[in-house]
Amino acid sequence: MDRSLQISLLEELQGLAEHGHFFLDPAVQPSPVSRYASEQVFEAEMRDVFRQAPLIAAHASELPEKGSFLIMDLAGLPVLLTRDREGQVHAFLNVCRHRGARLVGAESGCKHAFSCPYHAWTWSNTGVLRGIPHQRDGFPDLDRTALGLRCLPAVERLGLIWVVAHPGAEPDFDAHLAPLVADFDWLDMSDLGVAASTTITRRSNWKLLIEGGIEAYHFKVTHRDTIGPHFLDNLSSYAMLGAGHMRSILPRNSLCDLPSAAADDWQIRDHANVLYTVFPSNQFLAMQDHIGWIAMRPVGVAETELRITTLAPRLEITEAKADHWARNHAITEMTLDEDFSVNEAVQAGLVSGANDYLTFGRYEGALHAFNTEVERRLTN
Repeated sequence: MDRSLQISLLEELQGLAEHGHFFLDPAVQPSPVSRYASEQVFEAEMRDVFRQAPLIAAHASELPEKGSFLIMDLAGLPVLLTRDREGQVHAFLNVCRHRGARLVGAESGCKHAFSCPYHAWTWSNTGVLRGIPHQRDGFPDLDRTALGLRCLPAVERLGLIWVVAHPGAEPDFDAHLAPLVADFDWLDMSDLGVAASTTITRRSNWKLLIEGGIEAYHFKVTHRDTIGPHFLDNLSSYAMLGAGHMRSILPRNSLCDLPSAAADDWQIRDHANVLYTVFPSNQFLAMQDHIGWIAMRPVGVAETELRITTLAPRLEITEAKADHWARNHAITEMTLDEDFSVNEAVQAGLVSGANDYLTFGRYEGALHAFNTEVERRLTN
């Protein structure tokens, strides 16, 4: 993000605050309860969104060396990520091609070959079938080239590893990532590393959890004893960046004290949190010296696995700064827990029949914009 855009975004919010105004969309919008509670809607999202769009599988630093590997679930599929001897990243279904067992059980490590725990068929970390016990007698005519690990499209860009959870898909990674390039370069995403990480599961639809981060209407209420006092009341802005991505600006109290005469010296991260919602289900909250990354992986219509990660400059992830990053990670967890707990209660209330739809006010326009992007991709 260049300096002129930083100044423009801060000036816009400063002007609204000075006049007691909000960042408003044109109209109030209804949000049908079925968006969050319908099994049919959830199945359509998994089919048309999560198994079609590039998903962020990991930060590049999580495959730190040649031979590194990670396993995870993406869009309900078991996935194995590897980095080969040339440094290239690969993604495969973590499934043995012989009898369908899970090939790799360890969460991470460094190996150049993987042997199935069932019958010891072995594949390289590039997916090539290398070994079959007793092949000559048991599988005399087997073509090994036909039984390589099933590949998933994957690229390493912007400091992240992107995977499409659909074997044989031909995604346009360039189109999906282009709107993020300038901002993620500004964030030095490629030079960051994982300072702390926590994985939890909450009983809430994934979209409710996304929505909780892209409006400031709730800050002074839900976060009144934590971060609420540090932010302006019900003031934030948002812009769609393309490919479904969104940038939100959440100004802190210091914005009101900025002298306009010194605008050329303003740094947006000194006076606002910048939140990137990367379609479909990742959020990166840029704070002053680190980034909070919330990766949401839908498990069911009312269940979401969340990985909460603190990303910091790799050269500053040291023993000397361990307490600093741990404190910041704890603050992020505490704040998000307040949001997640509220939205678990929302999810429970959806089935009560109290509401046929929820209501997005004009200062909650980002919620409507996000849901519009999701539903635009659904085929039924």
